[in-house]
Amino acid sequence: MKLSKLTSTLFATLLFFIASGFTSNEKAIKATEWKIDSVHSNITFEVSHFFTPVQGAFKKYDSQIYFSPENLEESSVNIDIQVSSIDTDNQKRDGHLQSPDFFNAEKYPTISFKSDRITKEGDNKFIAHGKLTIKDVTKDVKLPFTLLGVKDHPMKENTKVAGMKIDYSIDRTDFKVGTGDWAATAVVGDNVDISIALELNSVN
Repeated sequence: MKLSKLTSTLFATLLFFIASGFTSNEKAIKATEWKIDSVHSNITFEVSHFFTPVQGAFKKYDSQIYFSPENLEESSVNIDIQVSSIDTDNQKRDGHLQSPDFFNAEKYPTISFKSDRITKEGDNKFIAHGKLTIKDVTKDVKLPFTLLGVKDHPMKENTKVAGMKIDYSIDRTDFKVGTGDWAATAVVGDNVDISIALELNSVN
C-alpha cells in the first residue's frame, strides 16, 4: 500500500515537471518587438486623376509592431500615419488634400490601423485583422501582408532585420475622403491602392 502511494506520488511529481517544462517553453517564446527603419521603408498610394494614375506617399508614421510567426497570439501590428506628411510632389495639391475637401488634417491628423489578431494564410503570408480609421470613420479590414524574410543584422549586434510588405486597396468614399464636388469620382477615382514596405529592426 505504501509502495503504491509512493509510486503515485512520484508519477504525479513527474507529470508536474513535464507540464511545467511545456509551460516554461511557451512563456519563453515571446512575440518579437520591431522598430521601423524609416530610411528604408515607405508608405505609398496611387489614385487615378481622370485616366492617369497619380502616386503619393506619407513621410511620417509611427508604429508598434510585435510579430513572431511562431507566436501569432501575441503578435500585433499598429500603425499611425501623419496626414500632414502627405507628399504627391506638388505643394498645392498636398495642401488641398490636407484641407476639409479631403482628409481635413487639422481636425483628423492621423490615419490609424490597429490589429485585433493575426492569422497565417500560407508560406510567409499573413492577414492582420483590425480596424482602419480615416477621419471619423472606422471600418473592420483584413490587411494581407508578406514576411519577406528575417535574419541577423550584419551591422547591428544582437539585432534581427526583417522585411514586411502590405498591399491593399480602399474606396476613399467609404471614409469620406472627398466631400462636396470632390465626392464625385469623375475627376479623382474612388479606388486607392496602398503599398506599405517596411524594413524592421528587432528591439532588444
